[in-house]
Amino acid sequence: MAVHAGYAALILHFVFPRAGVERRRRLVRWWSARLVRVLGVEVRVTGEPPRAGHAAMIAANHISWLDIFVVMSVQPARFIAKSEIRDWPMAGWIAERAGTLFIRRARRHDTGRINEQVHTAFAEGACVGLFPEGTTTEGDQLLRFHSSLFEPAVANSAHVHPTAIRYAHADGSSCRAVAYVGETTFMQSLGLIIRQRGVVAHLAFAPPLDAGGHDRRGVARAAHERVASLLGLEPRGNPPGRAPGPPA
Repeated sequence: MAVHAGYAALILHFVFPRAGVERRRRLVRWWSARLVRVLGVEVRVTGEPPRAGHAAMIAANHISWLDIFVVMSVQPARFIAKSEIRDWPMAGWIAERAGTLFIRRARRHDTGRINEQVHTAFAEGACVGLFPEGTTTEGDQLLRFHSSLFEPAVANSAHVHPTAIRYAHADGSSCRAVAYVGETTFMQSLGLIIRQRGVVAHLAFAPPLDAGGHDRRGVARAAHERVASLLGLEPRGNPPGRAPGPPA
């Protein structure tokens, strides 16, 4: 872990400032994939991740700080994340330098600033990721999706990719030790993950939703239903809205 964190420091300090967009994405994907392997986690993917050429947003359920790196090992993305992540040892610094969009949840109107940054990221061809539940769970439930963060997807006619994350042991049973919940500190969570054996991160992509011409509540509701279906869970009620049409 220490050596791999050192690689991140060197890459972000010396290579990123001079690298083009595509090389940055390749580096982020390589580093994230290796981090997941260092932690002994195998990633298995079903469905189609976002493709280049269209504004894309990944909307996933949230279990652990590891979620970001699991997703980025498959599809590099600029994630919207809570500002507290900046304070996490190692991971916070890496996330910030890699382009994470930090939202200050205590400030009610901070969503507007984030929406502007997402608009810019789409214009630059970046994929944007978010965890619309706004908090983590142990993976046995799916909380309602906050619709406000879907506004940039609607405004930019982006494709929203509902994505389900599940951690399991080799025998298929749920691995709750990966969950970053309650009063667990980052270092305690890291220790719990390292002590596991044979953890599999299941990453499932549902067919995308075309957010263009629809309202954010409808997009949030449709994304929530698709993620719940992938996880085999009953969807929680999201505010009613005009549901998106068939996937593009």
